[in-house]
Formats: sequence, C-alpha cells, structure tokens
Amino acid sequence: MQHTLKKIMTATLMAAVSSIAQAETITVGGKNFTEQLILADMTVQYLEANGYDVDERSGMGTSVLRQAQETGQVDLYWEYTGTSLISYNKVTEKLTPEETYARVKELDAEKDLIWLEPSEANNTYALAMREDQAKELDITSISDLAEAINSGNELVLASNATFYSRDDGLRPMQETYGFEFGRRNVKRMDQGLTLSALDQGEVDVAMTTATNGRIPALDLTVLEDDRQFFPDYALTPVVRQEILEENPELAEQMNDLSALLDDDTMAELNARVDVERENIEDVAQSFLEENNLL
Repeated sequence: MQHTLKKIMTATLMAAVSSIAQAETITVGGKNFTEQLILADMTVQYLEANGYDVDERSGMGTSVLRQAQETGQVDLYWEYTGTSLISYNKVTEKLTPEETYARVKELDAEKDLIWLEPSEANNTYALAMREDQAKELDITSISDLAEAINSGNELVLASNATFYSRDDGLRPMQETYGFEFGRRNVKRMDQGLTLSALDQGEVDVAMTTATNGRIPALDLTVLEDDRQFFPDYALTPVVRQEILEENPELAEQMNDLSALLDDDTMAELNARVDVERENIEDVAQSFLEENNLL
C-alpha cells in the first residue's frame, strides 16, 4: 500500500515538474529577412538570459509563421500592426497608428494572441530612388513620381512578390496616386535584391521598408508618402495567451525590450548585418549587452 502510494506521489511530482518545464519552454519564431532574423535571435538570447528554455523557429514566410502561432507551434514572434490589420484580419478602412494597434489587439485577442506594447519602429513600405536620378527628375514624393510617369517617363520598379500582390501594395498604391508603372516595367524579385538592383542601375525605383539599413549606405532617396497611403507597421511582440498565463512576467520583460527599438535603431542593426556583414548573433548580443539585458 505504502509502495503504491509512493509510486503515485512520485508520478504526480514528475508530472508537476514536467508541467513546469513545459511552461518555461517558449518557441520563438521569425520571418525570413534580416530585421526579423535579428529580432528572433535577440529574443532567444534575452529570454535564455532570463532563465527560459527557448526553441527557435526563424526564417519562416509571413503567412506560414502566423499560422504556426495560431496552431500553437510558435509561441512568440515580432509582428507588424499593418500586416495583421490588412493581411490577417482583412481590415481595409484607413486607421491612425493608434487605431491600428487597438484594432489588431482586439481582433487577435479573439484568437488568443496577445499584442504587447508596440515599439517605436515602424517598418512600413517605402519607395526609393537613386539620389542623382531623383534630383534630375525633381522627384521627392510618390506624387512627384506619379507626375513623372504620367508625363511620359518610363521608370522601372523592383518589387518583391508580396508587395506586387497585397492589398496595401503596388496596385492600390498606384490607384491612390493615379499612375501605373505598366506590367513590363515591374521586375519581381526577392526583397533582399531590390535595393541592389536599384543601386546597380537595373531599375529606377525600388520597393523597400523604412528601417532598411542599406538606404543610407547606398545614398538612396526615400520618396515621401504624401498621401499617407501606407499603413502603420509598428513592430510589436505578439505572444499566445496560454504562454502569458504560464509565464506572467514575460509581458513586462518583452515590453522592456520593445521600448528600446525605433526606426534608427533597427536601421542601424540591419545595416550592421546587410552592409557591414556582421554576424546576426553578434549584432543581437552586442545590442543586449549595451542595454544591460544580458
């Protein structure tokens, strides 16, 4: 009887220990471009320093990563408010940055996905040109670009496949500004190649994102979105509710990290990888050390 009771108590204890261990294991995801790879690695190092057992699943496509979080395969990753608003929740109305955050926080909570505090980094879409050509054509804004094309200038755009097809991408942007590159003047390529194609003169305009570290390094001009077409893309940690319930201190820890990020910081970190060719792990580690998080 005592032997049986001892076995039961041991099994119960082991189950409890297993449950605790499982609660402390967090799977961190990330998308397949530089900024996201840096953030995923940074988050892994940061959480491990805080005593978590962490699995990393970075380098994923946007829709695949979101599905992985909804199905519980990924617990935490950094998402952009505009991506959730438009791509995941199909909201098309024009919202302010504050309204965008509030809306995605509300809608995703219904899927047990909790948006923590947004950073000051807004990695929205942008169009860039070589500085000399932009000056030659007197283009400083997307409206200027539209006027130049409507006046007969054939300018070639480098675009990735996502921007080419999404609801806040090329087609609706052209409709908003009243112009069209024309299908033969759009070259689709990997996002990591658009600025290289622009720099090498293969195209005249390139889609990019606001925190791309190669923009200042290549002396490119970012065109003003003077009609404010592109929505806000505030970089924000998103975590499954179950994980927060198991690890209530995680919210404050991730909010502390989020508070350190803005456009200039992300552009600098991205440039260290894409331009200076530093190792992603080293860049993430040095940032955490400089901010006393390791």
